Amino acid sequence: MRYEHFRKQLVAAVTGSPGETPAELRRDAVEHRTVSGPLAGYVDTVRRHAYRVTDADVTALQQAGHSDDRLFEMTVAAAVGAALYRLERGMAALRGSGGEPGEPD
Repeated sequence: MRYEHFRKQLVAAVTGSPGETPAELRRDAVEHRTVSGPLAGYVDTVRRHAYRVTDADVTALQQAGHSDDRLFEMTVAAAVGAALYRLERGMAALRGSGGEPGEPD
């Protein structure tokens, strides 16, 4: 990919920077892996239909003990992961490859 270096820097910044959320949990969100626990539904919504996240969703997570920092970190990780996944799928379609992102043509 033409911008692979920048993609790697972005993923490193989102998953490797100090944060309140464990790096592995952020990495799971970025890499489109299953996120377990109370944030699973939220991460899935951000990935697939971010416009459907409501104030009530955020309030419920805050009341469950999740800080604003944690919610921000997971929102960014899920959004970046969704964007990169869609970019990879789009590039695969342009190449005529039907494989999953990351698979060789």
